[in-house]
Amino acid sequence: MTPEFLLTSLIIVLAPGTGVIYTLAVALGQGSRAGIYAAVGCTLGILPHIAASILGLAAIVHTSALAFQVLKYLGVAYLLYLAWCAWREGGAMPVEGTAPAGGMFRILRRAIAVNLLNPKLSIFFVAFLPQFVEAGSAHPTAQMVGLALAFMAMTLVVFAGYGLAAAYARSYVVGRPGVMTGLRRGFALALAGLGVRLALTER
Repeated sequence: MTPEFLLTSLIIVLAPGTGVIYTLAVALGQGSRAGIYAAVGCTLGILPHIAASILGLAAIVHTSALAFQVLKYLGVAYLLYLAWCAWREGGAMPVEGTAPAGGMFRILRRAIAVNLLNPKLSIFFVAFLPQFVEAGSAHPTAQMVGLALAFMAMTLVVFAGYGLAAAYARSYVVGRPGVMTGLRRGFALALAGLGVRLALTER
């Protein structure tokens, strides 16, 4: 595992995307525990993409226009659904109040879906992981698994950090209805914008 791999992975994980926005929104609205669940869910959502990359299934998505379009528009629809939930008062993804204990598993499921329905992740791993596998390696698959696990661990730590930071900031905005409404709608617009950007993405 090279320093180049770790640095590249860190830059990619730190870059704001759907998972980061979802984690921030949940943690800001429902506290640190919810943020950790969101971070875990977003990390688990990477697993199918990694498996697809290792098994070669992601290459099918990359080469098949139909497979890519189907997965892409499922992701777009889900992002727009989350945006609607964040926008409407008392929606399924509120940025206010405290979620009941049972709601944590719903957060986990939604966070998994956020990354699961992102076709760019599969294509990313097809292009990214193989570059860091040593040429002539006797066990390239095992090496790819090790790199993928390191990427997941980094994702979990960074996303949990985002969540805890948002939960800390929560104490400054909860109780200010105008601020909370603005934040909720801001997250809704960000998710909708990411959905539109994904819809316009060719490959």
